[in-house]
Amino acid sequence: MWCALAPAGRTCRPADVDSLSWRDVCAQRLVRHSLTTARPAAELADVVGTICGAHAQVMSAAEVSIGLRTEKVTQTEVRDALWRDRTLVKTFGPRGTVHLLPADELPLWTAALGAVPPSSNGLAPDARLSPEQLKQVVAAIAEALDGPELTVDELGGRVVAATGAWAADPVVPGFTDMWPRWRPALGPAAHQGVLCFGPNQGRRTTYTNPRRWLPRVKPVPAKRATAEVARRYLYAYGPATSEQFAQWLGAPRPWAAKLFESLDLRPVRVDGDDAWLAADDPGEADGAARRGVHLLPYFDPYTVGCHPRTAVFPGPAAERALSRGQAGPVPVLLVDGVVAGIWHQRKSGRRIHIQVELLGKRLTVRQGRQLDAQVARVGEILGGTPTLEFGEVTARSHL
Repeated sequence: MWCALAPAGRTCRPADVDSLSWRDVCAQRLVRHSLTTARPAAELADVVGTICGAHAQVMSAAEVSIGLRTEKVTQTEVRDALWRDRTLVKTFGPRGTVHLLPADELPLWTAALGAVPPSSNGLAPDARLSPEQLKQVVAAIAEALDGPELTVDELGGRVVAATGAWAADPVVPGFTDMWPRWRPALGPAAHQGVLCFGPNQGRRTTYTNPRRWLPRVKPVPAKRATAEVARRYLYAYGPATSEQFAQWLGAPRPWAAKLFESLDLRPVRVDGDDAWLAADDPGEADGAARRGVHLLPYFDPYTVGCHPRTAVFPGPAAERALSRGQAGPVPVLLVDGVVAGIWHQRKSGRRIHIQVELLGKRLTVRQGRQLDAQVARVGEILGGTPTLEFGEVTARSHL
């Protein structure tokens, strides 16, 4: 018998569908994100792997995301893991955005991301790279990064020399000016395993070849990699649909739906909404005891990856914490896994001023104590002395 919540080509019977409450789903996600109980510092890289990477476009936000999930870890330990111990690697991850990933999982991620077909291209047609031009630029990047780390300007000079003057055309809109035509190839080069970030030179970003930075890198078959990434997403962010997975990964919906068809999944219904979990997912017990108050920074993985948006960002939270429907540009306050406020931090020397705007009910005494603990923890992670104030947050979203 056909079931509405089965991917194309699948069938299920109503009796096969488990029913879960939204509160228990939130509790399960908080547990799996190590937000209810932080994991030991020695498991830092494992924590990053479990949440499918930490968004690192704003590096301090990535440090807070990881620090909140690991005991006694500060931004110093995160930086040491990245640049000294090399247990983390900084690269272009899901959606082509900058992420920190476990170094020993880089082959998995490059294989999976390299297999994802392009979902859309927001550039004007005359600013895009043709398939042949992209191939040339990626090859030039791989050759250029076979030596020492290069800044983006140094890398650009090598790319233009190897491909032609067309690669230098300033046609790509950047943050403050126009970038050269070759720049959008950075993400595809990372997904093909020939580029990752190197240590900064002052304020200048550098890039290197992962094979030089991480010499033990070995390839992973694309089919196995995409299936594993989908299962990991469902573990950390499920129950979820293939459409939600496609949005998180930056993949075409038909491709994601076909991938879900190939996996061993079980249907679930969450307060009337249909979604999927891995067939062998055991779930979490005692969800009622695993709730609380949490401060999450810009682009925290929980905020970006969890759906449905209407449930994660209820009522006024959708207006105040989403930017054109996008999750992440505004730091959020979670209460029992649901966005119930927004916040902003301002650092001056060692002083960190944190302002919280509640979007609804006042906090209970117990929740207030939990917020105080979160504020103190953010201060520890960033190496400062925090203060807390309640009031309207007027800072602009980070886009």
